[in-house]
Amino acid sequence: MRRFRRALTKAVLTTLLVGSTAGWASETSESALSRPLPGTAAWLADDSLGKDPPDPNTATPSEVAVFFADLTDTQQQRLVEDHPTVVGNLDGAPVSLRYEANAPAGDQVLAYDPRDRGLIAQVVGDLEHATHVSVLVPGSDIGISTFDRTVRWAADLQEEAGDDTAVIAWAGYTTPSGIGPDLATGRLAETGAERLTRFTDGLDAAGLPDPSLFCHSYGSVVCGLAAPDTDASDIVVMGSPGMRADDVTALGTDAHIWAAKSPDDWIDRVPNVEVLGLGHGADPTSPGFGATVLPADDVPAHDEYFTPGTSTLTAFAAIAGGDLR
Repeated sequence: MRRFRRALTKAVLTTLLVGSTAGWASETSESALSRPLPGTAAWLADDSLGKDPPDPNTATPSEVAVFFADLTDTQQQRLVEDHPTVVGNLDGAPVSLRYEANAPAGDQVLAYDPRDRGLIAQVVGDLEHATHVSVLVPGSDIGISTFDRTVRWAADLQEEAGDDTAVIAWAGYTTPSGIGPDLATGRLAETGAERLTRFTDGLDAAGLPDPSLFCHSYGSVVCGLAAPDTDASDIVVMGSPGMRADDVTALGTDAHIWAAKSPDDWIDRVPNVEVLGLGHGADPTSPGFGATVLPADDVPAHDEYFTPGTSTLTAFAAIAGGDLR
């Protein structure tokens, strides 16, 4: 029995690493996720407002929102000018202020931390006036230097969904890099889920609609772990190795769960098991899981679920725009 378990664990690890193209690597050093944002000390020491600013490491997004709501426009602008690295990444801060603080990083950047491989979130569409909001959570090998693809997917989804929908490309967690155990375990996904939950809490604190989450590959592991604590209306997974749950009920959420997997996706070669912490569990497109399965027969590859003209993108857009429930 022990020999069987060892052999199965080896098989799971080996197969889960299929499809990686960035070489052998593992995110073993302390990441930017666990370190205070640059400028935090100066932010906390700023007593010019006559009250303590919220601690970026401990304050809830709701507390952050209340703090900014009590400031004048002039006071808000001064904080952006004096503490851009904090304001630009502070969940619960007004969207327009975060854009302004992160303007050197690009248009409508909602979060930006260039340390290590980098963390970034960028908006496509009019987030402040959107009727519907979606958050796109990518899988492995995504950082600032490889973020363009995620933004392109977000743009394709937003264009298909329409002007009343805003889509946020969210690379706000350290993704698995290359071939290694991080791809086969939930370590990075656990931290990612905490950050995703906080991010969606920040959207709520800013008065925005409950989001739909679109979760690709390893990103679906993140979304599965975040499911009990986020207020997402829909969770859509594609090319998923599993969500670390046996079925929809085990996710502990009221969100509608959708799943898509192309017959041409290499993820189909990954065994849907979890052994000794390796593997991510049941296939969300399997009949017993309980998700609503979306069409994906015309998706040509693992990274092509947002290809314009496919039935999958059409379905995604209907969910994002609130037309499919």
